[in-house]
Amino acid sequence: MDGTGHIFDLAIVGGGVNGCGIARDAAGRGLSVVLFEKSDLASGTSSASTKLIHGGLRYLEHYEFRLVREALAEREVLWGIAPHIVWPLRFVLPHHPGLRPAWLLRLGLWLYDHLGGRRLLPPTRTLDLTRDPAGAPLRADLKRGFEYSDCWVEDSRLVVLNARDAAERGASIRPRTRVAAAVREGGLWAITTEAAGGGDLVRARALVDAAGPWAGQVLDTLKVDLPARVRLVQGSHVVVPRLYAHDRSYIFQNADGRIVFAIPYEGDFTLIGTTDRDYEGRPEDVKASPEEIAYLCAAASEYFLLPVRPEQVVWTYSGVRALFDDGAGKAQEATRDYVLTLDAPQGQAPLLGVFGGKITTYRRLAEAALEKLAPHLPVMGAPFTGRAPLPGGDFQRQGFDDLVRRLRVAFPALDPALLRRLARAYGTRAFRLLKGVADEDDLGDWFGAHLSAREVDYLMDHEWAATADDVLWRRSRLGLQLTLNEAAALEAYMAIRRNMP
Repeated sequence: MDGTGHIFDLAIVGGGVNGCGIARDAAGRGLSVVLFEKSDLASGTSSASTKLIHGGLRYLEHYEFRLVREALAEREVLWGIAPHIVWPLRFVLPHHPGLRPAWLLRLGLWLYDHLGGRRLLPPTRTLDLTRDPAGAPLRADLKRGFEYSDCWVEDSRLVVLNARDAAERGASIRPRTRVAAAVREGGLWAITTEAAGGGDLVRARALVDAAGPWAGQVLDTLKVDLPARVRLVQGSHVVVPRLYAHDRSYIFQNADGRIVFAIPYEGDFTLIGTTDRDYEGRPEDVKASPEEIAYLCAAASEYFLLPVRPEQVVWTYSGVRALFDDGAGKAQEATRDYVLTLDAPQGQAPLLGVFGGKITTYRRLAEAALEKLAPHLPVMGAPFTGRAPLPGGDFQRQGFDDLVRRLRVAFPALDPALLRRLARAYGTRAFRLLKGVADEDDLGDWFGAHLSAREVDYLMDHEWAATADDVLWRRSRLGLQLTLNEAAALEAYMAIRRNMP
């Protein structure tokens, strides 16, 4: 129940990919849904991933075949429902003498090709790195490699688009709203919230704890003890100026058994990550340590012809993964599979705890969550999220270039580079954002990097952006392009607009 006396079927704590994915699925199946996020959407782990929709090649070594099969199958599903923010990437795996033998790599990649029902993504092939352009940036002694397929995703946009779709299906999405308390009363959850504009009392038939690294804190607030342990694992990334000219990515083996990716990023940069180490601090305080930065640079330097040095790093980011604690000795060996734990005492409102998972399997996790809650909720419609496109994704999965052409025809006076970026971010909704625009003057003030007031207004009105950081580091990665003065001007503009009646 909120201020209007309405009782929600489902309340969700956590505005990351799992929480927003569950909200979209539940709202689309006819449930009334409210979602609370204490900060901005995707402000935690979900904006700090390696940006990959992938099966997890290294998980095969840990015999996580169910997880890998499910994740591999999801690659083409997510590409199909969000072809603006998900697209195929080819990965080059150089064979490093002295590490995993070539026959083992071939076997793993054969399983990778055949385990998940791949239909459209190109298969694995063997490379002669002395002849293939992919070998040019690498050390001369790396002569052989393999190339396989996975997909890229704009991770924080995936979260926001799930939230946007959930809202359009009737969900109440409430970022910057903290759950201060929640108690079971009369077969419902009574949830007290705090927000800048004032708190609220909300009642719901069921509650989901999808707070990721903060899940344990939520359970403490609820005074509920679920039989699941969380292992917090830190993953850090570095961004350096572009290291090579082609559009393929690399996956490098390391002597410690880990792997590190090097991926073309935002046109002018290369993304290198990730680390895996246990984390004990507050999740909101996580940042890449000097040791992690040095580790990632050294790992890449083992393969690239020109060494990568910490002083080249232009940006770092770090996130905390809330993994299910399966007792693995090393952080890198902890399972990435998800565990859903239901607490539903007789006659009392149920609580579902969400532990672990990876961005690739968020949609399947949401389906599993609703299946577990189904006995405690009104009758739901059939699953739909694998077929219905996310906002802006209603075009052919291989039709991105055609979408860009249509935008250029509709808005011939606008910079083609701007139109391409808007197509990537918003898909077909770029037409909605640009409605009525005849030339660049119609886009209002400019803040740098082709970011206009028209786009900022759209993000504030339709995607819950409230601060410059929301726009520059989660709704986009334009923070890599703007100067400090330009970012300050953006913040000032948004502050004025926030305070408008």
